[in-house]
Amino acid sequence: MKRIAITGANGFVGKALCRRLKEEGHFVRAIIRASNGLSRGDVDELCVIGDIDAPVEWSALLSGVDVVIHLAARAHILKECSGDPLSAFRAVNTDATLRLGDAAQSAGVKRFVFLSSIGVNGTSTLGRSFSELDTPSPASDYAISKWEAEQGLFQLCSMGSMELVVIRPPLIYGPGAPGNFRVMLDWLNKGIPLPLGAVHNKRSLVGITNLADLITVCISHADAAGQVFLAGDGQDVSTSELLRLLGAAIGKPARLVPLPASMLQFGARMLGKSDLSTRLLSSLQVDISKAKTLLNWHPPVGLEAGLRDTAAAYMQLNEASS
Repeated sequence: MKRIAITGANGFVGKALCRRLKEEGHFVRAIIRASNGLSRGDVDELCVIGDIDAPVEWSALLSGVDVVIHLAARAHILKECSGDPLSAFRAVNTDATLRLGDAAQSAGVKRFVFLSSIGVNGTSTLGRSFSELDTPSPASDYAISKWEAEQGLFQLCSMGSMELVVIRPPLIYGPGAPGNFRVMLDWLNKGIPLPLGAVHNKRSLVGITNLADLITVCISHADAAGQVFLAGDGQDVSTSELLRLLGAAIGKPARLVPLPASMLQFGARMLGKSDLSTRLLSSLQVDISKAKTLLNWHPPVGLEAGLRDTAAAYMQLNEASS
């Protein structure tokens, strides 16, 4: 049994991870901004700290902790209100992360697991998958802040005994998935025709069960120390294939119109939606062979099974709210 502190424990990833670690018999201390989305029965200790980029007295929160899993972050903002988005991302994702890392090192924490982003590698792939050997090429403010946090943590850990593990996931899905995944399910459920029938890209995803499993391996595996791992289901899918699979899972066949990708890209640029078109139209593939080889880790849930579970949870929620 390890004593584990998890920041952002009431988020999408955090809740799944808390359940998994409790099942494994670990002591879980949840560190969250506000007391919602997580009950005291889900964890051993629940600590509400407010905003993580505000002054936090970490010493008591990290006392007796073996492993810190840092999930809390300022994620992609659909309607950005900050006049300086990069500074806003850095305040939470870089500066607050490094303060936590420094406090963890001082508290004698043995291992620090940091959930970063595949955006550190870049926004798209062409003909080959991203790997941990690629030169980082973050483009968005979010990805830049995560990359700077990675660099700062590795430098910090090089000056002490705390071990660092960095995990870069692509799009995460699963029951209760928020953001773009929920939006896609809403489109399908409403029967909205989508002009994506001719999109033949390849994208890697990671199911929440698979990501929680990889993080669990990384808290104790000796060979994980000092490493960066890319996460994924090990099976890539095009946007049109993904929509068809999800539509079949919720019993609402995807209504896909085969418009050329070049036309969609042009339209997205005109509407100021280039970021959305990149996520829907471009390829982003990840190579998870390092985790397989070094950690003997294999995703326990296949892509189609994970999508079925996600769709089932979505439909149950819709029926309960109707």
